[in-house]
Amino acid sequence: MALTLATRLSVRPANPAPLVVEADICVVGAGIAGVSAAIEAARLGRRTVLCDAAPALGGQAVGSIIGSFCGMFANGPDPKLVTHGIVDDILAHLERHDAVDYIRNRRRTTIALYDEGVLSRWVETAIDAAGVVPLTGAVLTQVARSGGRVTSASFATRYGAVEVRARGFVDASGDAALAWMAGFACREPEEPVFGTLMTIVEHADEAAVAAIDRAELKARLVRESAARGLRRHDGFVFARPGRGLCLINMTHMPTPLDPLGAARMAIDGRDQVDRLMGFLKDHYPAAFGRARVRVYGLPGVRMTRWIAGRHHMQADEVRAGLRYPDAIARCSWPIELHNRADDVHWEEFADDHMHYVPLGALVPPDADNLVAAGRCIDGDPAALSSVRVMGPCIATGAAAAHALDLAGAGSVRQIDVAALQRRLYDNLERCD
Repeated sequence: MALTLATRLSVRPANPAPLVVEADICVVGAGIAGVSAAIEAARLGRRTVLCDAAPALGGQAVGSIIGSFCGMFANGPDPKLVTHGIVDDILAHLERHDAVDYIRNRRRTTIALYDEGVLSRWVETAIDAAGVVPLTGAVLTQVARSGGRVTSASFATRYGAVEVRARGFVDASGDAALAWMAGFACREPEEPVFGTLMTIVEHADEAAVAAIDRAELKARLVRESAARGLRRHDGFVFARPGRGLCLINMTHMPTPLDPLGAARMAIDGRDQVDRLMGFLKDHYPAAFGRARVRVYGLPGVRMTRWIAGRHHMQADEVRAGLRYPDAIARCSWPIELHNRADDVHWEEFADDHMHYVPLGALVPPDADNLVAAGRCIDGDPAALSSVRVMGPCIATGAAAAHALDLAGAGSVRQIDVAALQRRLYDNLERCD
């Protein structure tokens, strides 16, 4: 007997009303900063909605295959973990699944290489377990504001319009999309800051990769980059021990804010990867002769637009390790400014160095219930380049959630900073 399925006719209403979602906290952006903010808010008992334009959670940490946790550890011969919260849960999960490799003494610190698939599943299960309401495939279209208060954020999805009404909002969008659309002042770099399209390569020879001299590699890139159409002359190849995989971070591409330019980023980045693979195969056949691209990441964006906060972090404050009265996060990652197509500006710090992020860098001066997190916080490009990595992004996400929780129906400009810092003790003082 043939199987038949019933259908019904459906006609879109002329003026469909949006789906209205009520929440205590709305987090825009489901990258690592937004995930941190959402889980922290939910654990505080707040009904939390996490919104992202991508069809899945995890942001660049998953989709762009960043592949490495940076800025979580202090400097020195025995670097301690200085960011906690969801970091503890993530690292424990990755270790249980044999999905993390630690690189010691790189840039004076420890970098954790992770399996993006395992991290992706952790994000999804952790969000679900915390009771966070996810809204994916949701493009921000409008923000309603009354004075210094954001009252709602509207999104377009393929299934219809959604309006999220909340008491507090976290802008973890990466491009300050929420603050921008709410009409708060934002900053943009006057000179381009380049992004990277990461890739994972399989069938590389790990021993041969480890034997590559980085100075020689750079010299060869300098000589041949013009002829091969390659922009960047430096970068990293991280071999995953015993896994036959390499994480490659050796491309640069512009990251424009205009829609058509942004749409070209992935094509441009993949073209750079293909050209780079040709170069690596020709010059290092022992390492890459059999290698092939396993997966191309989505475009990795470093800096495009961010809020103008109550405090504008300065590079000299980072260099001096200034501890602000309203400090809410810390790290010792170098100044890592990708302001040249061919190279990267690095400033490494001493073993005992630590620099901080102030609450003022997370809050627009005229905002009452909007707090930025991740790479949306305020600073000059060099200062931001030292705190836009995974560790500080997670820490600022947690701080944003606690700041809004303390503010309640009031203003984040008037919260008890000492009370906030007590809540954030693990990310400011703990060192074990």
